Amino acid sequence: MRRESDTFDELDLKLICALEIDGRASFSRLGAALGVSDQTVARRYRRLCAEGGLRVVAVRDAERLGQDQWMLRLRCVPDSATVIADALAKRQDTNWIGLGSGGTEIVCMTRPRRPGDHDDLLLGRLPRTPSVVEIRAQQILHRFYGGPSGWLRKFGVLDDDTTAALLPRHGTPAGPARIDPEDEPLLAVLERDGRAGHPELQRATGRSESSVKRRLGALLASGAVYIDVEYHSEILGFPLTAALWITTTPAALHTVGEALAGHDEVAHAAATAGPSQIVVTAVARDTAGLYAYLSGPLGRLEGVQHVEATPFLRRIKQLTYQRPAR
Repeated sequence: MRRESDTFDELDLKLICALEIDGRASFSRLGAALGVSDQTVARRYRRLCAEGGLRVVAVRDAERLGQDQWMLRLRCVPDSATVIADALAKRQDTNWIGLGSGGTEIVCMTRPRRPGDHDDLLLGRLPRTPSVVEIRAQQILHRFYGGPSGWLRKFGVLDDDTTAALLPRHGTPAGPARIDPEDEPLLAVLERDGRAGHPELQRATGRSESSVKRRLGALLASGAVYIDVEYHSEILGFPLTAALWITTTPAALHTVGEALAGHDEVAHAAATAGPSQIVVTAVARDTAGLYAYLSGPLGRLEGVQHVEATPFLRRIKQLTYQRPAR
């Protein structure tokens, strides 16, 4: 995987990939796997956080929990999209918000956490927003790639031995994936900082250290929650991100989705209900790279009938909210 950045090097790339495998691994464990000191890992980690947008956070896996997810496309009047996107980003039930179509379109994924969240957003707040001209909502039916699967793993940054050494040890899943009301204080901390230490988790929950470790291990082992990593893809030489809305024949839906999951350019792919059957988040080095992907690997897939691309002008939110620079 060739990179364009002069600021970040191969070790930074390996560290991000290692965190994709186990975001809660200690600096000493990360250093041992990468062949450097824990001080070096800590220093690189802090720099990536400060300069590369690196954040390690807990994410509730809506698919494993049996919860609905929706992909929204909002067409807005000029000069209003940024304000609306910023307001959406502050909601706990949204992620992956980007501005596209010359700044007049918002692409947003929602993951309702309470029964009324979806109705409140789609039937209440958005239709009453005068600057929103059109709302298109597509329900996520099946995830082909993304979620717990980190994008960088596709590039073979770490060898098999290093990957095996970093794989988290959560034990055998203890029952079905579920989140109980008493888990909320624990998750509130981890959704801000997925690397929060046990003392902080103890203070937030009032539980003993052994109880915190046991419950967190159960949440991770069951798949109800996973630890994910967000960062600015431009630091790796991939500044262009686009949403692709793909129409397929019904018989080709699954085979096309599975093929897309193996493409290096695809960071997320899911089947949807709506005008298009698959939505993809694609990452490219530049406009020429996006064109090469659309006309090459994607265009050659049998069963693909139509593709609409929405390049993002700006990412407002990935997994968690960061107020955009003004």
